[in-house]
Amino acid sequence: MDKVRIGIVGLGNMGSAHAANIQAGKIKQLELTAVSDMDTARFARVPNVKGFAQVDEMMTSGLIDAILIATPHYDHTSLGIKALKAGLHVMVEKPISVHRADAERLIAAYSNKKQIFAAMFNQRTDLYYRKIRQLIQSGELGELRRVNWIITNWFRTEAYYGSGGWRATWAGEGGGVLLNQCPHNLDLFQWMFGMPTSIRAFCKFGRYHDIEVEDDVTAYCEFANGATGVFITSTGEAPGTNRLEIAAERGRLVYENDTISFTRNEVPMSEFSKTSTQAFARPDSWDITVPAASHGGQHNEILQNFVDAILRGATLVAPAVEGIHSVELANAMLMSAWTDKAVSLPIDGKKYERLLKQKIAESAKTKKKARTIVAGGDDFTKSFGR
Repeated sequence: MDKVRIGIVGLGNMGSAHAANIQAGKIKQLELTAVSDMDTARFARVPNVKGFAQVDEMMTSGLIDAILIATPHYDHTSLGIKALKAGLHVMVEKPISVHRADAERLIAAYSNKKQIFAAMFNQRTDLYYRKIRQLIQSGELGELRRVNWIITNWFRTEAYYGSGGWRATWAGEGGGVLLNQCPHNLDLFQWMFGMPTSIRAFCKFGRYHDIEVEDDVTAYCEFANGATGVFITSTGEAPGTNRLEIAAERGRLVYENDTISFTRNEVPMSEFSKTSTQAFARPDSWDITVPAASHGGQHNEILQNFVDAILRGATLVAPAVEGIHSVELANAMLMSAWTDKAVSLPIDGKKYERLLKQKIAESAKTKKKARTIVAGGDDFTKSFGR
């Protein structure tokens, strides 16, 4: 096989953007040969490509070797399982599932390791985050003591939430900022720092928007080595902030405004604290600006890596099986807010599923206010790259 024939299911903002990039030849040896969407009028967005109203027909058509799942969140699990059972290579948009129990079901269906099963965690291509991860894993920072990430530049308007009936509902989306915007950041959080052992989160539901799900989150995390972390996110703050600060034995790293700065300690802080005879001294240090070239190839680089894995056995940048971690972090934060207490990880996936179903049932009984915003043709795709 010298090329991969791919089908896309879901021609919303992201599915259409992926289709355009593939048809423009931005991913080598990848050909778009079929699409599927219940709204058949969307087929006009992808000329000269076979369209299927039923995704099962596309999967069994013989026209595709791989599928890219870009539907609303809940369908990621069921469609992913079907595609894996059909023998297709699978790329799933974030999040891989809405909750841990579904993620476990999806991963369990991945029994044929000859199939390539990847997730669209495009932020893993960002050279800034790659550099930070390399500094952590190499031991350059020493043992981590505290992490603080403020990621509030996900601002969204009422028009955004009015652009689809499934958006910002427990039944349609399964959550708000944690399930829609922040899977990228949650994935990076665990990719760089590992999974915490417990989380205490405070979520505000509809604080800034007329929605039922969370649009403001502050979470406190504890790690196995005693390190702590704070994760703050919102879709209601403007201007927003993206500032990551890491306190470690060998100094402090700050990433903000496309600059990584590292204040390096001459002596690890714990050692200096125990050996210094000065009451108010601090370790001698010096400032370093750590170079990182760019934000990487993002979505197209992930797709290219997917193709290279299929054709040449390349190592995946974002294996889909790792997607369960960001799902679990989001679930743990919501569970903590709902129960008003700290949650230990790993969480009980079935318990979370029951709590989510309760939220869906309660929502169905409550009439929502009619939206007064009429969504226009706004293009939100640029903000999906963060």
